[in-house]
Amino acid sequence: MKNKILTYSLTHHKSLFSHADQEEYFYIQTSNHPYVSEPYRAESYAIEFLRKGSIIMQSGLERKVVHAPAIITLGPSVIRSFSKNDDEILIDIIFFKPHFFLENQANVFFLAQYDFFENSHNHLSQLAKTDEDKFERIFNLIKEASEDKSKHQASILRSYLYILIYEIDAIQIEKSSTEVQNILFEKFKELLFKDFLNFRTVQHYADELNVSRKYLSEVIKKYSGKTASDWINEIVILEAKVLLQNKKMSINQISDLLHFSDQSVFGRFFKNYEGISPLEYRKKQNN
Repeated sequence: MKNKILTYSLTHHKSLFSHADQEEYFYIQTSNHPYVSEPYRAESYAIEFLRKGSIIMQSGLERKVVHAPAIITLGPSVIRSFSKNDDEILIDIIFFKPHFFLENQANVFFLAQYDFFENSHNHLSQLAKTDEDKFERIFNLIKEASEDKSKHQASILRSYLYILIYEIDAIQIEKSSTEVQNILFEKFKELLFKDFLNFRTVQHYADELNVSRKYLSEVIKKYSGKTASDWINEIVILEAKVLLQNKKMSINQISDLLHFSDQSVFGRFFKNYEGISPLEYRKKQNN
């Protein structure tokens, strides 16, 4: 099962940090995160406060460089991986199992209503200075409570989790209200996945989205760092790579399926992006 995605238990997370004896939750502040490059899932939720430095996070297909100050929210089903981007970091993390948080909650779907735990577009909340100060105070209280062996520790931490979730939700609401352009970017991606086999001009997508070609290009460049043409070409390349793994299909058939005028045009297009021909790519995959 070489490609099976690992699922880390809360016990495993604790062992990575050599910390804590609670069974349902734990908190850690660390400057030496045991980063793993292999993707994994977890049985617990996690809320992370990056106080200092930067890390590289991949959740699903989204890869982001996260700079402090930032909040990261991850649900159990999210496939994620991390790597260090700075020599010096400082990060607070609180892990908790869903039934711990929901112990006194009548609404068992409470966590599910906050999509920043599962939606890869919303895992990251960059913090303004006022928000940074606020989360510093909250996490300092969490740190203090986690070090206190009071019999009410679980209830106190659960209360702080509610505060964290509400504060993160407030940031997400504010962010969404100012991201009309981001909505356009998301609609472009949805349309692209549906139409790329038949339409490869930026003008087509601009017309479909009722905006100018220039405006669409500016928005996509702003939110992704890539041009609209890059997005179109990269999805064609990705589809080509999938098809090339099917040995029953000839290069010419793949070229036709991808609506290239002929096999040589497809070959030049592919080599321009990959540095090798479609045939060379297929042979390389079979090695």
